[in-house]
Amino acid sequence: MKFAYILAVGALAACTAPEPPTGAQLFADNCTACHGADGTGSGWVAAGLKRKPANLTTLSARNKGMFPMERVLSTIDGFHRNPTFETAMPEFGSFFGGPMDQIELDGVMTPVPQPLLAVAEYLRSIQK
Repeated sequence: MKFAYILAVGALAACTAPEPPTGAQLFADNCTACHGADGTGSGWVAAGLKRKPANLTTLSARNKGMFPMERVLSTIDGFHRNPTFETAMPEFGSFFGGPMDQIELDGVMTPVPQPLLAVAEYLRSIQK
């Protein structure tokens, strides 16, 4: 009987969904080639780009000490792109899709995909 219980618990554990990747993991997997492991824009691809990738550790400093969450989310997502936006930054909107969280942006509760929010929160955490 004990053995059957142990097998049942083991089978349930094997069926649980894996933990979603953290913002740091998503950043490491998708952003470091251009922005570097430290987020300063020093990735191995950066030297070959026409426009140097942004230093993501100074976003708050360049925004009067406030982390520009809406701008960060829309830049990663690709929402704000227009024909004159010249950059090699890919649009990650469809890639960072998934279950939604509700966050407040400019006083409005806004649904944001959890992976996208995780990357943005990671960027908030590396501000200098």
